[in-house]
Amino acid sequence: MHKIVFAMMLAVLAYIAGCRTAPQAKQYDRPLPPGELALVKIENPADIPDFTDGSYNLANLRDSINNSLNYLKKPSSRQFFPYGDITHDRAVESLKAFGKLIDSGLRGQELNDAIGEYFDVYMSVGCDRQGTVLFTGYYTPIFEGSPTTTEKFQFPLYSQPEDLVKGANGEILGRQDTDGTITPYPPRAEIEKSDLLQGKELIWLGDPFEVYIAQVQGSAKVRMPDEKLTTVGYAASNGQEYQSIAKELVKDGAIPAEKMSLSTMISYFKEHPDLVSAYIQRNPRYIFFRKKQGPPRGSINEPVIAMRTIATDKSVFPRACLTYISTTLPRLINGQLYHDAYGGFALDQDTGGAIRAAGRCDVYMGEGDKAGQLAGHTYREGRLYYLFLKPFYKDSHIMPEHAGATEPSKAYASGG
Repeated sequence: MHKIVFAMMLAVLAYIAGCRTAPQAKQYDRPLPPGELALVKIENPADIPDFTDGSYNLANLRDSINNSLNYLKKPSSRQFFPYGDITHDRAVESLKAFGKLIDSGLRGQELNDAIGEYFDVYMSVGCDRQGTVLFTGYYTPIFEGSPTTTEKFQFPLYSQPEDLVKGANGEILGRQDTDGTITPYPPRAEIEKSDLLQGKELIWLGDPFEVYIAQVQGSAKVRMPDEKLTTVGYAASNGQEYQSIAKELVKDGAIPAEKMSLSTMISYFKEHPDLVSAYIQRNPRYIFFRKKQGPPRGSINEPVIAMRTIATDKSVFPRACLTYISTTLPRLINGQLYHDAYGGFALDQDTGGAIRAAGRCDVYMGEGDKAGQLAGHTYREGRLYYLFLKPFYKDSHIMPEHAGATEPSKAYASGG
C-alpha cells in the first residue's frame, strides 16, 4: 500500500516458496515495449474464463467496489484515463453495473452468465505475452511500539524529510540541496549510517527487523503502551530500487531456499541480531511514514480490504478497476498451511514498489500475524483479468433482477 502503495506491495518475501514452486527462468518484471498496453481484450469467447467458482462468496466485494467508485468521483482520477478504449466514464459505469448485479443476489452460474452478457473481459499480457502473471502477497503487520524512545523501544520509523522532492504524480525526484539542485536521495546504508533523519522520528519499535518489515509492507499498526493502535502508512520513499534480502540470505547460505519464510527470517535475525543491519542495508530502498486515521489505505487513498484489493504497476494498469484473479493461494486450516486453486474478484487499488510491469500482482492478505504468514507463502503464477461493461451498455441497462435487459442494438440506438 503505497503501499501501502508505494506500500510496497511485495510481501517481505518475494522469494518465499517460489524457490520451489515457480519457474525461475521467467522475468516477471519484464517491461512492456513503449506504447504497448498491459491489457488485451479477449475476442474468442472460448478463451474467457469461467467466473462461477469466484461468484459464490462475494463478502466485502461491494465495499471494495464502493471504495473504487469513491476514488473515481475525484476529478484527479480522470487524468489516468482513457486507458486504451477504456474511458473514465466506462470504468465508472462498469463498477456500478457489477455492483447492481451482485446486489440483485446473482451468484454462481447465474452471475457468470450475466458477466458473459454484459461485460468484455481483458487479460494481462503477463511477462511473456501469454498471460503469465506472478502473484505475491502483502499485509499490514501489528507491532508493539512507543511514541518516544525507551529502553525497550529504540528503533524508529521516520517521517518524510523536508528535502525530499516529489513530482506532480507523487514520483520521487530526489533530494533538494541548499543551492536548489536536485540529486538522488541517498540509499538505505547511507541513511542509516548518518544522522540525516535526526529529529524526524515518528514512532519507535522494539526490533530493527520489525522496522524493515513495516517498510517493505508500506504500513503497520502499532500498539502503544496504553493499548491503543496507531496506524502508520506510506508517505514517501527515497526513490531507490527495491532489492530482496530473502534472495541475499539464500545466496549466502544463511537460510535454505526450501525453508525460506517470513517466520524463518524473523527467527534467524532473533538469533543473529548483529546481522540485521548488514542484510537490510543491501536493499537500498527506504520508506518514510506518516500517521493515519482509520484503516490502511492503498495508493488511491481508499481502504484496502483483504482478498479484495490488489496492487499492480499503475504505469501499465488502470486504477480502481474490477479484476478477477486466477491463481493458487495459501490457506490456514487448523494451523496447517495448504495451497489451493483460487479464483476471485478484486479491485486494483494499490501500488507496490517491487510490483513492476504486466507480469506482477500483489494480493492484500489483511492484518496481523496470520495475514503475514499467508502473504509470506504467496508466490505462484496465474492469470489476471479485468472486466469492463460492453460499450453499448450503461449501468442503467442492468436490470435489478437481471431480467428483461435491453438488447445491445436497442441500447446503442438509444444512446447507451
